Amino acid sequence: MSAYDCCFKTIFHSGEPKGKHTDFLGYDTYQTGDKNSSKIIVILTDVFGHRYNNVLLIADKLAEAGYYVVIPDYLEGGNVTFSQNDPQYAAKIQKWLDYHNLEKTKPIVDDFFKKLKDSAKYKFIGVTGYCFGGRYAIQQISDTGYADAAAVAHPSLVQIEEIQSVSKPLLISAAEIDKTFTIELRHQSEKVLAEKGAIYQIDLFGGVVHGFAVRGDLSDARIQYSMNRVISDQIYWFNFYS
Repeated sequence: MSAYDCCFKTIFHSGEPKGKHTDFLGYDTYQTGDKNSSKIIVILTDVFGHRYNNVLLIADKLAEAGYYVVIPDYLEGGNVTFSQNDPQYAAKIQKWLDYHNLEKTKPIVDDFFKKLKDSAKYKFIGVTGYCFGGRYAIQQISDTGYADAAAVAHPSLVQIEEIQSVSKPLLISAAEIDKTFTIELRHQSEKVLAEKGAIYQIDLFGGVVHGFAVRGDLSDARIQYSMNRVISDQIYWFNFYS
């Protein structure tokens, strides 16, 4: 099984989203919160995409802190629809990752953020990224990125060179059990960030696995606590650096 198998497993959360999906900068985008806010948070989702109920509920919670929150379809409708019971599950994981590679995905994300920055409507642009989206959130706080601060949870596919390029505040909420953002990569990231004098915070949540911040089993009190703590940490992070 792929090392990224954990990125494709989920438990769906119930709840009624408060926002709506409409066009935003040319992208089908979930939008929630105060449209007149001068502070915006962009969520780059995991493989389940911008219509995945779990992440919509998270966006609503971030919006309650006074931010306008948007979730663009940077996967261009290519969110995962197959299940773990699919006999071709492993092959489909690899096919999905091969298609949504860096060369395809980064220009889409850059285009969205450039349009957002060029609009000159927001004094603060924050970005959150979960799993697959974490890598692209981190890229947006380099010298060539367009965001002012980032908060990521259990990021996947991250390269240490991307950590070395961080030049703006970065919050990482990590899972103790994670085959993608491994112990070794976490320690290496911490070393790089410390040596370059970056503004960063790395929180490790014990006893939880990759995906806990979006796709965990909320009937487990420890997972529910960890997920809620990530959201509150992100709000405090953006409040401080906005």
